[in-house]
Amino acid sequence: MITTRDIAERLGISVSTVGRALSDDARISEETKFRVRQAASEMGYVGNRAARMMRGASSNVVALVIPDIRNSFYSTIAHELSKNMEAEGFQLMLSETDDDRMVELRHLRELSANRVAGVIIVPTARPHSESVKLLKAVPHLQLLRRNPSLGSQWFGVDDHEALRQATAHLVTLGHTRIAYLGGPEELPTGAERLRGFRSALREGGLPDDAGWTELGPPASVDHGRRAVRRLLEEPDTPTALVLGSIQLTLGVLEELSEQGVKVPGELSVVGFGDDPGFSWWGPGLTTIGLPIQEMATGCALWLMRRLKTKPDNDGPYTSLSPGSLVLRGSTAPSDGKTPSRSV
Repeated sequence: MITTRDIAERLGISVSTVGRALSDDARISEETKFRVRQAASEMGYVGNRAARMMRGASSNVVALVIPDIRNSFYSTIAHELSKNMEAEGFQLMLSETDDDRMVELRHLRELSANRVAGVIIVPTARPHSESVKLLKAVPHLQLLRRNPSLGSQWFGVDDHEALRQATAHLVTLGHTRIAYLGGPEELPTGAERLRGFRSALREGGLPDDAGWTELGPPASVDHGRRAVRRLLEEPDTPTALVLGSIQLTLGVLEELSEQGVKVPGELSVVGFGDDPGFSWWGPGLTTIGLPIQEMATGCALWLMRRLKTKPDNDGPYTSLSPGSLVLRGSTAPSDGKTPSRSV
C-alpha cells in the first residue's frame, strides 16, 4: 500500500510536508500541494482516515438520522442532501430510528465514536438524556421536528398553517363534518397539524364536534387503512377528510380504492405530501405540497457553514418553510347530505 513516505521519497520532500499538503494546510504553497496531490493520484495513494481520526480529526461524514426511509419525504430529502453534501466533499450516512428513543441513542453513540462531522436529525418524541449530551458535542441541526433539549437550530414546515389552509379549503366548500387523521400529539409536528385543523374549524364557525379526529403512528400505512375503515362505519359519516402524514395518506388511498369509495362524490379528501402518484390517483389528489428541495438545500448550506466556522458562532437559527395547497379533483362542494354507499 502506498504511503506518504513513498510520495515524499518520489518528490524529494519531507513526510510532514506531504501530510500537510494532503490536508490542505495553509503553510504549504499551492504549487507543492498540486505536486503532492498529482503524485498521490498517480501512485494510487489512499488516505488513512482511521489514523487521522485517532489523532482527533473528524471524518467527512454527515449523518442523517430519520424515523423511516420508506416515508417519501425522508427518502427524497436524503437524496437531495446527499447531492448537496457531495458537492462540498462530504458523504451522507443514513440511520433509521423507527421512532424508538433507544435505537436513536444507539445510533448516536456509534456516530459519536466514529467522529462524524455533523448530524441532521428528525428526533424522536422524547430523546434520551444521553442522546442530548452526545448531540451537544457535535455540530447538528433538527429537521421537521423540534425538541428544545436538542438545541435551537431547526429547519421545518409551518405545519399549523399548512393544515389550517387544507381544512379551510374544505370549510369553504361547505363541508360541516370533517375528519382529521394525523400523527400523535406528543410529536411537535403532530401537535401543530392538529392545532391547524382545529383553528380552521373555529375560524369557519363550526362547533367542536364538527371535527372527527384520530391520532396514531404517523409512519403507518396500515393505521391509515384501519382508521378510514372506522371512519366509514361512523353513523354520521364525515363528508370530508384531511390527512396529516404521507404514510397515512398512502394507507387511506389504498383503502378507499379497495372499498370503491367515490371521491369526491362520497368523500372529499386532502392528502399530505405530494408523491408522484398522487397527481394521477383517482381524480387527482388535492394535497399539501412540501418544500423538500428548499429544506434540503437550506440544511446543507447551514451545516456546511457551521462546519467551517468556530463553535462560538453556533447561534440560534430557525427556518420555517410554508407548505402549499395543491388543488386537484379529490375535493368538491358538499351537498350537506350524509354519504350513503352500497357495500
